[in-house]
Amino acid sequence: MLKYVFQLAVIFVIISCTPPSGSRADDESFFFFQMTDTQFGFINNNEDYIQDSINFERAIAEANRLRPQFVIVTGDLVNIPGDSAQTAAYKSVAEKLDPSIPLYNLPGNHELQNQVKPELLDGYRREFGKDYYTFTHGNLMGVVINSSLISDPSLVPDEADKQFEWLTETLSDGASQGFHLVVFQHHPYFLAHPDEEDQYFNIETEVRKRYLALLKQYGVTHVFSGHLHRNALGKDDDLEMVVTGPVGRPLGDDPSGFRIVTYDSGQISHQYYGLDSIPSAIK
Repeated sequence: MLKYVFQLAVIFVIISCTPPSGSRADDESFFFFQMTDTQFGFINNNEDYIQDSINFERAIAEANRLRPQFVIVTGDLVNIPGDSAQTAAYKSVAEKLDPSIPLYNLPGNHELQNQVKPELLDGYRREFGKDYYTFTHGNLMGVVINSSLISDPSLVPDEADKQFEWLTETLSDGASQGFHLVVFQHHPYFLAHPDEEDQYFNIETEVRKRYLALLKQYGVTHVFSGHLHRNALGKDDDLEMVVTGPVGRPLGDDPSGFRIVTYDSGQISHQYYGLDSIPSAIK
């Protein structure tokens, strides 16, 4: 009898401690760096990459010192689309990141043009690999999107359709597995409000609505982007749109820098730091 009771107790404990189907344990804590718009060549009008390199090297050095879980650069790696010298300059600095720290890249309009050119898309894939993909760190799934295929895919409509189909399936699978879904892309959907007027720095309204509806359907909590060359924050219900200032040349009051994002037991917080004000440690 006692043996039977003991077996029932063990079964009860196992069941009580097992997450339900579709959920994942989420008690971890880590941080990562979001960098954007290194845009090699932009600071000195493509005459040289001296200051661009200095800025990016400082950012990489801080990553090597503080040891984030990963570093992601959200587009506009270079200034001239397809330029081999600027691409080589970017890579030469990126390679200084400690190889134990994953580095994720994605394209911006300065890789592919505002109207995506097929040959530039092919060239990016040769140089950097996939332009949309996922990665995971613990319970966090990073969903990397090529937002140029959202902003203006008129010359590559099939590519845009493929990405949208992939995105839908990926978000559905990630949500069903209980991942905390976070999106990384270059263009912001909006800067302050989801119903703001169309402009160069956001996504056109009807397209914006379609993608925001999809992201919200599957519980995406944050979209991290660049493109604006200064910081901006907005919300659409529970979805936060985070626009980060540049490692390279600023176009506003925010200095060159990057964003430090903390993930703690399923909660995300973040802060932008200029290159001259990086904290000595991450608490």
